[in-house]
Amino acid sequence: MSDLLSFENPVFGQFAFYSGIVICKTMAMSLLTSVTRMKNRAFANPEDYKLRGKPGDEGKPVTNATVERIRRCHLNDLENVIPFVLIGLLYVCTKPDPSTALMHFRAFTGLRIFHTFAYLIPLPQPSRALGFLLGAVVTGSMAVAVLKAGSY
Repeated sequence: MSDLLSFENPVFGQFAFYSGIVICKTMAMSLLTSVTRMKNRAFANPEDYKLRGKPGDEGKPVTNATVERIRRCHLNDLENVIPFVLIGLLYVCTKPDPSTALMHFRAFTGLRIFHTFAYLIPLPQPSRALGFLLGAVVTGSMAVAVLKAGSY
C-alpha cells in the first residue's frame, strides 16, 4: 500500500502533478478576488475601508459584479477540486491502468481551466456548463472505480 502513495508509483506522481495544478489554480482565485476588490474598491467589510478606503467613504460593504463573478468561480472550484483530490487519492489506490488514470487527471485539469476561462471572460453558455459537467463526469468515473474496488 505504501508504494501506491509514493512517487515511485507513476500514477500517484501524475495525480500529484495534476492535483497540484488545480489546487494552485484554486488558490490563485483568492488572489484574483483580492486584487479585483482593491482595484474596484469593493470591500466586503467595513474595517477594510479603514485600511484602504478614501476619506469620506461610509465603510459600507460594496458589491461589484466582477468581484462576485470571480468569487462564484472560486466557489465552484472549491466544490469540484476538493472532491477530485479526495476521490483521486482513493482512485490511485485502486491500481488503475496508468493511461486511463492519466486521461482522467488531464481531462479534469483541462476542464477546470476551461471552466475558469468560460466563467471569467465570459464565454456564452453552454460552454461553462459543459466544462463543469464534464469535469464532474470525470470525478464520477473515478468514484465509480473506487466504489467497485471497495465493494464486498
